[in-house]
Amino acid sequence: MPPRLYLGVPLVEGVDLDLPADVARHVQVLRLQPGDPVTLFNGQGGEWPATVRQMAGRQQVAVTVGPRQAVSRELARRVTLAVGMPANERMDALVEKATELGVASIQPLQCARSVLKLSGERAQRRQAHWQAVAVAAAEQSGRTVVPTIEPVRTVSEWLGGLGSNEAARHVLSLADDTVPFAIVATAPATDWLLLSGPEGGLEAAEEAMARQHGFAPVSLGTRVLRADTAPLAALAVLGLAGDAASAEGVA
Repeated sequence: MPPRLYLGVPLVEGVDLDLPADVARHVQVLRLQPGDPVTLFNGQGGEWPATVRQMAGRQQVAVTVGPRQAVSRELARRVTLAVGMPANERMDALVEKATELGVASIQPLQCARSVLKLSGERAQRRQAHWQAVAVAAAEQSGRTVVPTIEPVRTVSEWLGGLGSNEAARHVLSLADDTVPFAIVATAPATDWLLLSGPEGGLEAAEEAMARQHGFAPVSLGTRVLRADTAPLAALAVLGLAGDAASAEGVA
């Protein structure tokens, strides 16, 4: 399979493009040569076969764009993960794996129990870093759409800005009144909002606020999962259920 390269620009058949420096460096690292095939995508759906036309120096690579291929490897459902940011490199891994599993967008949340504290310019730098992680994961996994990494917000800021929509809303909870998510995931909704807390979980007041905004409590079983594992498990359950329903012509 030819290497996949992300270019955040319009792609048109027959056009010769000079690759941005970072993408050109990637081509050099792969030891590609003029005449070698690559696959381009811009995150807006579809992909374009292309051919390396010319290479000069270490950062100059030109390609010729081929005809657009109307392929899609996206989930049958649009899923937004709102997650209390886990600390250290765990958020990087969460973004990477969620992208591979088909998430549409990720909302990093600053929660009362969050170990990782971000604000201002530091939060903006981390958002840009996580967006780059999502791009790399989309290249690797064959996705044609790159998930959006939203700016860091508090739980109250995010909930207050949601407004009304048709999305199914669920919060991962350890409360006694939860419903197994494997059952909930069979519902026919196409848009989903999943809220998951940080290390130590959401505080009672945060979960109560989420419930007031229409988030129904769900569980993933009797085991206590880590903050970076639980949302990925929920996303996998939801994606598999949606793909199965789509294959049956239901979803």
